[in-house]
Amino acid sequence: MSAPHRIVILGGGTGGTLVANRLHKHYQADAHITVVDVDDRHIYQPGFIFVPFGLAEPDRLVRSRSAQLRPGIHFILGEVDRVETEGNRVLLQDGVALDYDVLVIASGVRLLPEETEGLTGPGWNERAFTFYTLEGATALGEALRSFEGGRFVVDVVDMPIKCPVAPLELAFLADWYFTDRGIRDDVEIVYATPLDGAFTKPVASKTLGSLLEEKGIVLETEFAAGQVDGAAGILKSWDEREIAFDILACVPAHGGAEYVDRSPGLGDDLGFVPSDPHTMQATAAPNVFVIGDAGNVPTSKAGSVTHFEGETVVGNIERHLAGAALEPGFDGHANCFIETGFSKALLIDFNYETEPLPGRFPEPHVGPLPLLKESRLNHMGKLMFEWVYWHVLLQGREIPGIGDQMQMAGKHRPEEE
Repeated sequence: MSAPHRIVILGGGTGGTLVANRLHKHYQADAHITVVDVDDRHIYQPGFIFVPFGLAEPDRLVRSRSAQLRPGIHFILGEVDRVETEGNRVLLQDGVALDYDVLVIASGVRLLPEETEGLTGPGWNERAFTFYTLEGATALGEALRSFEGGRFVVDVVDMPIKCPVAPLELAFLADWYFTDRGIRDDVEIVYATPLDGAFTKPVASKTLGSLLEEKGIVLETEFAAGQVDGAAGILKSWDEREIAFDILACVPAHGGAEYVDRSPGLGDDLGFVPSDPHTMQATAAPNVFVIGDAGNVPTSKAGSVTHFEGETVVGNIERHLAGAALEPGFDGHANCFIETGFSKALLIDFNYETEPLPGRFPEPHVGPLPLLKESRLNHMGKLMFEWVYWHVLLQGREIPGIGDQMQMAGKHRPEEE
């Protein structure tokens, strides 16, 4: 009888958890699966945008990482020092060494607010905040409750970022929040982005840009933030443009996990791990696979992407261990609800080759969810996704009616209307 496969997974977030659970279901006692993370707090990050406006309780978004793993999966609290791909070994900072037959990089992103001059200086968490952490979103909410008017700025410092639509959602929800409080006429909302439009793809960018305009939200494009003066309330770009603010909600620069930089040949200049965009096999070694925000594939860093990648990652790990050829199964599929306020939301569905388009989802012509169009059904879908996340996605189960590859059926280009 052969020894169990040794599978080490770095990261107990969305990707690491669903891969561990799927692999354990497949291999049972034939694999020894170890998940490593620095803490035991699994946070439902799509809920961050609701926290500042009192639409979600922070404590409700947090559960135990280890409790999301199937019994029999080994969970280690520890910090990775480095990966030695030539020796098939992970070294932890406490000196523990983990040998592996297959390694999965699922360590997500690291927020780097200190990379922007002045951002974490005077005014940090007083008038300048990030809502990309639970603590930051909570602090922003406290500031908003006493805010009576002025300029509220949402800024994306640089790309790439996880959940690229979240800053837009925050701006839309702010419009709703200030309207409900009866102070919308006293608040100017500005959305600043390094992109040349509201989104990366033209059809969706036009739709979302029109929504911003309709809601009276000022769009500042190609704004690459280089400096923040929190005391004076000034956001400065590298080309010396300035945006004054009374409250700044910022998405800081992102990078990969620190251990990636300490692991020869594993990551790129930003600390993300390159892989084949279709097999998810890392370029560093054939027995290393990447899932989720830790990678550098050219699609959104989003939970839905991680879910769709999971089918390919798990299947190709099984093929690799069986000595079979890998399958290029991932097509860049991304699927995101975009909260637009007033109990409505948009839905976008796209992949490497096809930008977000109008149509119906998941069933062609039937839906029931409209694509690139505001609806209450999409808002309900966004709220229901939290249950799906904990009970279906993390458990490695399939979401009924939604395949891992994008379907063109039911979509059309606007000129076809």
